Amino acid sequence: MTQEELDALMNGDIDMDELSEEAVEEDTAPSENNEEEEDAIDSADILEENIKSAKLPLPATEENKMVHQLDDVTKESEEKASEIFDIIETISNDLMEKEENLNAVLEVLNSNVELFEKLVTKFPDVETFQTQLEMNQKALDDTNETLEILQNSGDSIMTVMDIMQYQDIHRQKIERVINVMRALSKYMNTLFEGKVDDEKRVSSATHIHGDTHNDVASTEDIEALLAQFGN
Repeated sequence: MTQEELDALMNGDIDMDELSEEAVEEDTAPSENNEEEEDAIDSADILEENIKSAKLPLPATEENKMVHQLDDVTKESEEKASEIFDIIETISNDLMEKEENLNAVLEVLNSNVELFEKLVTKFPDVETFQTQLEMNQKALDDTNETLEILQNSGDSIMTVMDIMQYQDIHRQKIERVINVMRALSKYMNTLFEGKVDDEKRVSSATHIHGDTHNDVASTEDIEALLAQFGN
């Protein structure tokens, strides 16, 4: 209560009941500080939940080393690409062989058609010549259509082989990334290299005078903590 409010109370200008009600309202009204404290508590809870739900990094085992995995990818990719090229080459050779066979068949069919055309011209009343002419013409048309399909298939296979060249380019890009990573690794190792071997170093202090607590993690504790990263 201020001095002005006290003087007004002594003079009878303020009602005690009204003053009591105002005091109760002020006490029950939420303060900004309380809201800030609640927000801080909520933020702390959210941060704790995020830490608990966060995925710890995987241990540096042979299966998780990045360069090892990239090397395996490039090796397997090159092997599978070579197998695919071998299969495509075999299919392409088979198609070329069948094209040669069909070309030989076409020569025979063309010769038959010419022969039966002459026979039909000379002997129009012989129905057998006309029938054979129609059958050979139909066989000739089917053979030409089949030959065209084989040629288109051969062109498609060549297109596939051209597209597969991009796989080799991708492999080279991955290998370039590996080389950069290895160069960075060697640079960092050189940067942190010391003149004294680790075995000959004086054992480092685990607790220094002036520390606020004596809870020092031992080597066993650190190894146990690293082991939990993989769980």
